[in-house]
Amino acid sequence: MDHMLKERDRLLGRTSRVYGLSFTAVAFVCMFVPGSVTPQTYVAAVPLFALIAASQWRVGISRSFAWISVQVASAIVLVVVIAMLNPAPLTTGAFSAILQLTAASLPSIALPLATDRVRLAVLVFVFVWVTGVTAAVTSETNPPLGTVGMLTLGWTVGAVVGIWINAGVPQAARRIASIGRAHRAERQASEIEAQRRQSARLLHDTVLATLTLLAHSGVGVAPAALQLQAADDAKLLRQLRLGATPAPLSSGGYNLEPVEETVLGTTLESVKQRFGRMGLEVSWHGTGQVLLPSDVLDAFLLALAECLENVRRHSGVREAHVTIVDDATTVRAMITDAGVGFTLDDVDSARLGFKESVVGRLKEVGGRARLFSEPGSGTTVVLEVPR
Repeated sequence: MDHMLKERDRLLGRTSRVYGLSFTAVAFVCMFVPGSVTPQTYVAAVPLFALIAASQWRVGISRSFAWISVQVASAIVLVVVIAMLNPAPLTTGAFSAILQLTAASLPSIALPLATDRVRLAVLVFVFVWVTGVTAAVTSETNPPLGTVGMLTLGWTVGAVVGIWINAGVPQAARRIASIGRAHRAERQASEIEAQRRQSARLLHDTVLATLTLLAHSGVGVAPAALQLQAADDAKLLRQLRLGATPAPLSSGGYNLEPVEETVLGTTLESVKQRFGRMGLEVSWHGTGQVLLPSDVLDAFLLALAECLENVRRHSGVREAHVTIVDDATTVRAMITDAGVGFTLDDVDSARLGFKESVVGRLKEVGGRARLFSEPGSGTTVVLEVPR
């Protein structure tokens, strides 16, 4: 949004510059129509026109009140000079030059002054002052009421243009944000579709091929080769469960080099991204630089993923916190949510989700799980595995 405001100020400044300089040039031409003003007026007017033009150029670059003040003061002095150095009533050329300055050129400052209430207050003050001086010095040439009407019209046009540009910026920002959200949603959908296609190809190349062989009793394939292929498929499925994306080496072959020990932090992020895609925001706390044996890491992460799945499905909230701590012998994960909670005694003992996928899985590697919950107070699960 700050960038949008800077662009708004730049646009208002440049528009003010073009607006002001254009009508200043018209006023300058009116001054130099033969017989419009006395020769003394030319000598005094040329430097003032140059000062007005310079200040209008600077207003297009800077939002400072200083250049606006210089522009207004120079224009007022120029109007007074024209009125004093020429006999009343003023000629058409002299009066036109004054009107071009005060009703067209000077209202260009309304554009950079239309961005907030303080600047609008300054704009109203300047308008009243300029209108009063112009009506007074041209009263013998044109009725004051007519002069006030022409200046009011000119300043109103400038103010409306400035307010319109200023009001359009938030609308443009909202539309840009909306386009950005739509782009992100489309990109996410494309990534999910690409991932689905990749997974389908991967399963076709490996697991489905193995199942097809089994369905045909392994005809044409030695039992040892079939057993080895099934073992490779099991390793592949394990990597997929942990969020990995194995790279294909050839048709039906994937990079499945066994790893005896894996840094815990390298797999936590993949689990976080997996649940993020399903609408559960997972915040990690604590350490991730822990080495665990492959089988322990497998059980630990799959149990943790099951707990997060329970949060996603049953808690009624879209955020979970996972805190990882370790000591010399144990790695612990604490999964907490601020959801609806439940009474432990009300959980059906026949349900195998937590009992087998969490407790049973950790027990096989020497770990354990503890569950804490109360209705309306959220749920906390503590997972522990040996190092």
